[in-house]
Amino acid sequence: MTRTPRPSVDSIFAVLPELAPYARDAVVLHLERAEPDCRSSSIGGPLLWPGDEPWPACSSPDENSPDGMPPTAMVPIAQIFRHDAPGPWWPADIDLLQILWCPNEHVDPPNRQADASPVIELRWRRVADVTGPTVNPPSPSRYDEDCYLPRTCAITAEHVTDFPFREELPAGLRARCGDLVRETGDGGDVITRLAGWKLGGWPTWHLTQPTVIPCEDCGTAMTLLFTVASCDETGVVVGRWGDLRIFTCPADHRHAFQVDLH
Repeated sequence: MTRTPRPSVDSIFAVLPELAPYARDAVVLHLERAEPDCRSSSIGGPLLWPGDEPWPACSSPDENSPDGMPPTAMVPIAQIFRHDAPGPWWPADIDLLQILWCPNEHVDPPNRQADASPVIELRWRRVADVTGPTVNPPSPSRYDEDCYLPRTCAITAEHVTDFPFREELPAGLRARCGDLVRETGDGGDVITRLAGWKLGGWPTWHLTQPTVIPCEDCGTAMTLLFTVASCDETGVVVGRWGDLRIFTCPADHRHAFQVDLH
């Protein structure tokens, strides 16, 4: 079956110029099995980690150890260098984003983490500050092998313009956007909430109504930073073949992030 490609942004605006205020920059990460080094952007690959910084561990109870267990090392999920995926999500003077998680499902997670999913750890860095990178990070002492140990992949970044779920638009524009979606593609939505591993853009809301997530530190509406998508390439499955999303405060990246599962 031949899939209809996504229309250009200019052609979308030609039909729906009112969508322009809702446009967000995003980078869709196309994945390919590989063995990248610690100075490459990757999913599940080695991290450029300071030699004098302890490796993060998780001691939160999980579904297999409800009474708690000795801490287990977290595993790398994503490493993104700014030069590979520039965009408005980068704080000033920061050029490296690292995401790790505990490779176990937590049914009563710590605050700001998603229920029935891994616990997330996030690091913003300046590459110039990293000295003596860790060569052999510790292996986790317990893990859910089927879903939460990602296969290592190199990434190719595709810069795109993303649009929100139609329910987040005013009623009149919502209907017209729905018409454009139905007229485009092969029955799927190639206009809004672009799917896959993604930096920035708009989140999916196919299970619940769209929700504004306020920053716990300042009250600013948080924006989507990163989407972990269930996929065959990495072997990662979150939820019922869903997405795990990390939201951050656009006013200050040092404020607490928020994770949800959808």
